[in-house]
Parts: sequence; structure tokens; C-alpha cells
Amino acid sequence: MKEAADLFKLLSVDKRIEIIELLKKDSMSVNAIAKSLGITQSAVSQHLRVLKSAGLVRDERQGYWIYYSLNRDSLEKCRQRLNRICTCGCLGKQVTMRIHKEAASKGE
Repeated sequence: MKEAADLFKLLSVDKRIEIIELLKKDSMSVNAIAKSLGITQSAVSQHLRVLKSAGLVRDERQGYWIYYSLNRDSLEKCRQRLNRICTCGCLGKQVTMRIHKEAASKGE
């Protein structure tokens, strides 16, 4: 259980979530992430170090540059863990509400 708590603790930092959101689209360098988020390269490097040590991010050297990408398998395990914790049924409610909104917008 401590492992799950540690994982959610490291994901409680907004910038780390923003980095994950950016990396969902494509691999990026520290410079590109820093520019996108408007923070220093040093700050990005620190966040990436934490995410990498948790296994959520991978790095790959390409010439002089290091590109970071998501470890999608590890992220999927996080999602599954959260689904086990959250059993309130809110996901089902969200899907139902979206279906009703889509039907209403189509005039059904």
C-alpha cells in the first residue's frame, strides 16, 4: 500500500501531471518541455528524474539530445490501481452523462 501512496504523492505535483500530458503526445527533450511549460530546464530535469525513478518516464539518447517518453505500461498499472481504489462508480456516471449529452446535441 505504501508503494501506491508514494506514487500518488509524486503525482500530486501539477507540473509532473503537465509533463505527463505533454509526453502523451510525443517524446520531447528537456528544452522543449521547459519551453512548453514556461519553467526552467533545471526544474523540468528534477521532475523528470522523479518520474523516471518511479518508472513512469523513459529516456533515449539521440545524438546530443535525450528525449523523454512515457512508460505506457507503467502508467496503465497506475490507472488500474486507481480503478481498484475508486469504486464509487463515477466513471460509469461520466460515460452515461456523455452519452446523454451527445444524444441531446443530435436531437435524439
